Amino acid sequence: MTTDLEAIGRDLQHALERRLSNKRRRSHRVRLAGLCLAATGTFATVAYASGIGGDLQLDPSKWSILGGGSVDDGRGAYVHAKNRVDGSNSTFMVEHDSGLPAYQAFLLHQKTLAAANSTSPVPVRSEPGALCTPDALTRAETVAMVALRAGFAPGANPDATRAAVTAAVTDAFKNAPCVGLEYAGEQARLVYSGRQPESTLMPGAR
Repeated sequence: MTTDLEAIGRDLQHALERRLSNKRRRSHRVRLAGLCLAATGTFATVAYASGIGGDLQLDPSKWSILGGGSVDDGRGAYVHAKNRVDGSNSTFMVEHDSGLPAYQAFLLHQKTLAAANSTSPVPVRSEPGALCTPDALTRAETVAMVALRAGFAPGANPDATRAAVTAAVTDAFKNAPCVGLEYAGEQARLVYSGRQPESTLMPGAR
């Protein structure tokens, strides 16, 4: 990920965290991740928040909207935008998953992500394999939590733990990868950092 995009990601995360304060309900979680652009090898910033209107607003002087859409009657939504300063492409996603069991929240995320990817103005990388089953997702989150507890103090910055968690989960599933391993690792990292409640993990991984 380039320095400019990392800075954009940090700015987005800080702004969202200030807006959301200390709320830890599932409907008010904040997550940041990256989608690899196959054509250029660079990364687009992807932000998740509880509402595009209230919790996430794009400054039209900084962002040019390229398109968007929604799934499940608006429960999941996304917007593609281009940074007016450096021309980088970003996709902003929101998932209203309050009250959903952990695996149903995962399915909503994957459905929203698939819709966003299908209309992305730039090529995006897809994870190999079939969609992770509940058991596979639980195992992936468990592996991630074990790696976190073994190598980092509670509250560790999720960016600092990304490489270790990704390596652990990838190795555990090297013979049977599935779509959702990145989500599992991200969930674990955010829970371990204290930015999301433990209830966002699969029951068997808590």
